[in-house]
Amino acid sequence: MSAIYQVDLDAFARNLARVRAAIAPARHMLVVKDDAYAHGLERIVERAWAEGVEWFGAFDVATGRAVRAVVGPEARIFVWLLGGPQDLADGIADDLDLGIGDEALLDDLAHLPVPSTPARVHLKIDTGLHRNGIRPERWSAALELLSGLVDSGVARFEGLWSHIAEASDADDDDAREIFLAARSTAVAAGLSPTFSHLAASAAGFARAPFREDLVRVGAFSYGIRPAGGPGEAELGIEPIGGLVATVTDVDADRVRVDIGHLHGVPSALAGRFSATTPAGPRRVLAIEPTTSVIDGWPGAAEGDEVTVFGRGGAASATDLAEMIDTIGEEIALRVSPNIPRRYTANGPRPAQ
Repeated sequence: MSAIYQVDLDAFARNLARVRAAIAPARHMLVVKDDAYAHGLERIVERAWAEGVEWFGAFDVATGRAVRAVVGPEARIFVWLLGGPQDLADGIADDLDLGIGDEALLDDLAHLPVPSTPARVHLKIDTGLHRNGIRPERWSAALELLSGLVDSGVARFEGLWSHIAEASDADDDDAREIFLAARSTAVAAGLSPTFSHLAASAAGFARAPFREDLVRVGAFSYGIRPAGGPGEAELGIEPIGGLVATVTDVDADRVRVDIGHLHGVPSALAGRFSATTPAGPRRVLAIEPTTSVIDGWPGAAEGDEVTVFGRGGAASATDLAEMIDTIGEEIALRVSPNIPRRYTANGPRPAQ
């Protein structure tokens, strides 16, 4: 045996059902950036599509193209990292929904050949997070550019969107006011979006007014709770991935396993958490580049499996993240792509 990242697709399906119930009547846009939060894009997208997910947040055009290859022509795939004319052209060719938060991209779009089908543009208003987006003082100018693209058949105003900080209710309330004002200005200019989307996981679960038509939920779909927030049980989600190491050496009262900080477990966590062994939780004493040292147990043997964190483990990704002042996604995304992903499933349920 060797180290693996074990992914339970049935647990993933249960999370998707929980997300769907929590954000209704809005629709779930499953965010699959960074290889589906390191869980493996193809199998995650395949199962999500079988479970009835119709919208995917793919981040960039390359990921959008990969999602399209799995699900075919009917899915809606939203991308928002667009670097210029070539990304725009490729996104249109791959039938992707384009998240645009820069006037320069609207100008690039205007200089492309008129597409056979108008580009589906989701225009982003900066509501204060400054993670790109059109500044409020430039919003009317951007709407004028977009109006020209719509009139010429280059684009369709498919969506209005933004990111929010989800740091405090007061900050998010202020952001939502900017968002609503931007939509009112667009409608007054004759541009009514088909979809509006503002919330991600936390606000989508906790704050009904923020849900709009779509909610972009990534972390919760994979069972990753927010740092400093409600627990998995309170949210009704469960981790779907577990990092499983194999014992390679037994020495007196310690064992060595085949996962280290180069595989994604931060060395700063040494001595601060326990892994799950065949005999129960045992302290992780040292995290070296390619191996780690764990307190031993009676009968420990080479080949024994140890769950370092995640599903089946004593600590979740967010448990570890909180120990080093980061977020659960950061821990999950550190899992090396060189560690094989192994999937378990009893099969997809019928789409709801």
